[in-house]
Amino acid sequence: MKAFRRGLWAIAAVVALVLQLAVLNWLSPVVGLLAPLVPRTFAVAAGAPRPIENIDITDSGPGTLLSATTMPTLDRGYLGADIRAARIFYRSTDGDSNKFTAVSGSVFLPVVRPPDGGWPVVALGHGTVGINNDCGPSSSENLDGMAPSVRWLVEHGYAVAVTDYQGLGSKGIHPYLDARTAGRNMIDSVRALRHTFPGAISDRWAALGHSQGGAAAWAADEQAAIYGVGLHLVGAVAMAPAADVAGIVDKAVEGRLTPDQPLTLQAIVDSMSRTHPELIRREDFSTPAGRAHWDKLSACSGLDLYLRGFYANELTPKDLAPQSQQAADQLRALLQAWALPQRPLSAPLSVWYGGADTFVDPHWTARAIRAACKLGGIISIEYEPTKGHEDFDLMTQANWMIDRFAGKPAQNDCGNYDAFPS
Repeated sequence: MKAFRRGLWAIAAVVALVLQLAVLNWLSPVVGLLAPLVPRTFAVAAGAPRPIENIDITDSGPGTLLSATTMPTLDRGYLGADIRAARIFYRSTDGDSNKFTAVSGSVFLPVVRPPDGGWPVVALGHGTVGINNDCGPSSSENLDGMAPSVRWLVEHGYAVAVTDYQGLGSKGIHPYLDARTAGRNMIDSVRALRHTFPGAISDRWAALGHSQGGAAAWAADEQAAIYGVGLHLVGAVAMAPAADVAGIVDKAVEGRLTPDQPLTLQAIVDSMSRTHPELIRREDFSTPAGRAHWDKLSACSGLDLYLRGFYANELTPKDLAPQSQQAADQLRALLQAWALPQRPLSAPLSVWYGGADTFVDPHWTARAIRAACKLGGIISIEYEPTKGHEDFDLMTQANWMIDRFAGKPAQNDCGNYDAFPS
């Protein structure tokens, strides 16, 4: 998987390359979306985490803080002593069942005195890191490569909330690519941040995400008006969003998946087999060869994490594909039920996508944008025909977000969307 060419997350790739270049080069051509861009580094001994003092654990519904502890490895390593960091558990809501869930994540803010009204907030939505309970970025020493981005945002005057998403870092099932659940997790991470550091955090916030996180940021924008009551969303940035991936099923049936998509489909099926075991079975989407490596392909820890590329090389696309039309139809219907858009936007949205994306087909994204434009709202669109999944300029998107905090009006490209073909 290529490193970002530019932007804040490119810094993380450079750091990782210095330490683990051989491993990254081995994995990158074959692992695709399921692998973190940067090989995860696990926390080393740096003192035991301690409870954060003076937190607000009042039961206030979604976003209620359940616990907050220090993150000593981040404090001493990737972030430094001038940033306050906490690993948190908080209450959120499942997007399908509307039942309360316990979600993990991490929150950050400057150690200096906050401005009047508190620090404005950026909620970061991470891309695919896996689907198991031990895959959450908050359990990684470098936040799965996001630590430099967090540091940049904090240094520029923002508090930051990074949700792990439901089922990653906490008990429960992770509904992979269910953007509505992930969007609610983002909204509630902002509430939990405010409870972790009472009085220091503003109610003004923005959502910023890539890939799975791009869809989460988009969904958070949709959900903010009805679910994010009490907070003020200024805008959301969705980069290469996995907004509607139902088309991956037909591509698999027709044998047209890109080399980067079979493991994405495997992760979708694996998650769906857990969320809807009565409807989706692994064996309906794999050959015996695929099933032999199935659990190893989902690993987020141990040796299997670093051997996923090896296991994937032993498989063909047919080994991880629907084995019947009935199975394909069932999976497609479930993905369509999760697809964005689902309701009108609550705040301006910026969408970046590339025409050479081999993970999320550009015409899938274009279809979602057109549908969102019909629902109303302000959407700033940046389409780059020659760019791939990770080839965005994060600084451009960050500047769009900064302008929303400054109260500047966002450009609405919905009326001229023919200028942004898929």
